Amino acid sequence: MTEDVYRKLAQRLDAIPNGFPATESGVELRLLARIFTPQEAALASVMRLTREPATDIAARAGVDADTAYDTLKEMARKRLIRFTKGEGQLLFGLMPFVVGLYEEQLPRLDVELATLFEQYLQETQGGSIVRDAPAVHRVIPVGEAIPFDLEIFPYERATQLLENAKSWGVRDCVCRVQQHLVGKGCDRPVENCLVFAPVEGVFDHSEVDRAITKEEALQILHEAEEAGLVHSTGNYRDGHNYICNCCTCCCGILRSVAEFGVSTTAVRSAFHAVVDAEMCIGCGDCLDLCQFGALSMPDDIGVVDYSRCAGCGLCATVCPTEALYLERRSEGEVPPPPADIKEWMVQRAYERGISILDIL
Repeated sequence: MTEDVYRKLAQRLDAIPNGFPATESGVELRLLARIFTPQEAALASVMRLTREPATDIAARAGVDADTAYDTLKEMARKRLIRFTKGEGQLLFGLMPFVVGLYEEQLPRLDVELATLFEQYLQETQGGSIVRDAPAVHRVIPVGEAIPFDLEIFPYERATQLLENAKSWGVRDCVCRVQQHLVGKGCDRPVENCLVFAPVEGVFDHSEVDRAITKEEALQILHEAEEAGLVHSTGNYRDGHNYICNCCTCCCGILRSVAEFGVSTTAVRSAFHAVVDAEMCIGCGDCLDLCQFGALSMPDDIGVVDYSRCAGCGLCATVCPTEALYLERRSEGEVPPPPADIKEWMVQRAYERGISILDIL
């Protein structure tokens, strides 16, 4: 009976455009059982993405409204669901597994939970989360890799996203923490997952995010580039609230490209690296920095495999002769990101062949 409630929740999470694919072993059920109590899972399994009163959720779940309200408030405190203040009441909404639930488990992440996450990723090899279109994430290129005369949109500049915000915070990278707990990962910086908001003071009392200034956020972004980390964010044009600084050895999405052969179309920006053969001195400084294996050095001249290039631009930051730079991909090769998260959900649901009318 208990397993049934977690299976129902898993199916609900898979009905979200983001996806939550099932496995043969059922590890996703054990993962959910580690995060949700049975009572919490029963409520979450009937929740919608649109935030609504506890009474509506309780009615669908067939439970007492007051009890449901208390449980939902506790779930919101534990960051298992989303909430907002309505007129005289709180409104509650379902949260996707990625991006959402997984990232919010950072305060409770231990060896057991990290091991379950790892098993789930290995069994699904990313699954629909990273293989379906539009992509969940997209790479944001390093600004200095883009020629000054090349048109670039505001949503393609990490610095611009930070400049437009009014409050900023930073938290540990949940993927790097997870990998360290299972005895893997790298020695790159951990506290560099940036969050931001269009209103002031959002992170002042957060239990997860450390409030920082805009200048500190820009410095963390620069330090991430120096550490060879790839900037990425949600795959839409407006409404961003985070920038991840990722590596292919820890990030679940980038690992899917590096380990499981998922195409870089699942993450790449609208750019690709280009080598000026006359400027290249064959030093090879760029080779180790490319996490996607897109660069090679036959005959001591750099060559870019455009199909493997994610368009992050990190290679250009270490080129001593400025022989490497980014160029926009041909028209139609990388479709413009959806306008916002709502348009992204509609497109994603269509591509996955699912109806989200019941879950909106």
